[in-house]
Amino acid sequence: MSFYLDASVILPTLIEEASSGAVTEFIGDPARALIVSGLAALETASGLSRLVRMGALGADAARMHLADLDAWRTAYTEPLEIKAADMKLADAYVRRFDLALRGPDALHAALCGRTKHTLVTLDARLAAAATALGVAVIRPG
Repeated sequence: MSFYLDASVILPTLIEEASSGAVTEFIGDPARALIVSGLAALETASGLSRLVRMGALGADAARMHLADLDAWRTAYTEPLEIKAADMKLADAYVRRFDLALRGPDALHAALCGRTKHTLVTLDARLAAAATALGVAVIRPG
């Protein structure tokens, strides 16, 4: 089984958060195939950038975390290419107002729907929407 990680799960591996222990335990299992899209990496970098802008993290520390992210992705995860059909499906998902999805989250759900990877997220709204769309979801912790 393959597990697709979104930014909400990746970020606690880089900076200490309440969920860091549970996330590290989940992704630390070498038997799990971990998938990270460019979108998830972009959102993770954006999260670090937001912390720098807020003054909660220094720029040097953020650069170190980004280097760690890049090295970890190369060594321990598999990439996932975003296709035009994924964008079309994500667009359909955000137009379903009952799902209350933001664009990036809709794209995560669409990617997992196409590939049948299990979505690993800490985002309760994304987890609920993905479940409603028939996507398997795990929330570590």
